[in-house]
Amino acid sequence: MTAAGPQDGLVAQWWATAVSRVEPGIIELREHPVQDLIGRTTFVGTIWLMLRGELPRAGQAGLLEAALVAGVDHGPQAPSIAAARMAATCGVGLNSAMATGVNMLGDVHGGAGQQCVTLLNEIVERHGRDAARPTRDAARPTRDAEQASPDVEFERVVAEVVAEWQARSRYLPGFGHRFHPRDPRRDPLLALVDRAVADGLVAGAHLRAARAVEELLNRGRKAGRPVPMNIDGATAVVYAELGFAAPLARGLFVLSRSVGILAHAWEETGQGRRNKSPMPPSMVPVHLTAPTARP
Repeated sequence: MTAAGPQDGLVAQWWATAVSRVEPGIIELREHPVQDLIGRTTFVGTIWLMLRGELPRAGQAGLLEAALVAGVDHGPQAPSIAAARMAATCGVGLNSAMATGVNMLGDVHGGAGQQCVTLLNEIVERHGRDAARPTRDAARPTRDAEQASPDVEFERVVAEVVAEWQARSRYLPGFGHRFHPRDPRRDPLLALVDRAVADGLVAGAHLRAARAVEELLNRGRKAGRPVPMNIDGATAVVYAELGFAAPLARGLFVLSRSVGILAHAWEETGQGRRNKSPMPPSMVPVHLTAPTARP
């Protein structure tokens, strides 16, 4: 703060923030002068700094970057991309076209990563509570307690949590894909998390939970009809292992996908179309007959 005045009272407190400090001649991001970050810190490192309040280690930044790269685009099959491309032909400007696409990212399209982090957190936390809970007679454990292994207990918790989620919805966030028999982004992301676990960078509890859910969902299924982990599940593992809160999984996905939205909107502006609709002009929507007779 500089000289005393209104900035020392209610006005300054109204927008009080630890994220940045901006005064004449001063710009700081989380107490780091911006001139010290420019040319020395990557964009991904700056994202981590802004959200977490500290600069990441190299391995943390690399893992976060991999998840952001994986979620950049999924073509016009994704409603957010298609909407941005249509908006770009309506004369609204590139920023509004991007906003149109970003605003399509809700609970159903774009929110599964956040939901999957919540699911994995629930498994990890419940298993931790159950493992810490003492038996009724710690001095003389029952035969069942003697025979129960940590793996059996973990599988029980996984099955219990999955059953609770499936009781609320037929869709389990982070698993299965309407387009890919096996999401090509899954394996490289999980391989990076495996390496991070081996290097001691992350604990691996959420990775273990995700793989256990995937195994449970595919137990007894026909060979040609698997339910594999998808991009939302794989990135949820990354974000959860790195310690990001579940809502930030959605925010980070939006940040990632906005790059693809920008690229598609920009491409569409160069193709010369005006008022592009969801289908070619030669196609006419099917007319539905009214379910009840008119009076």
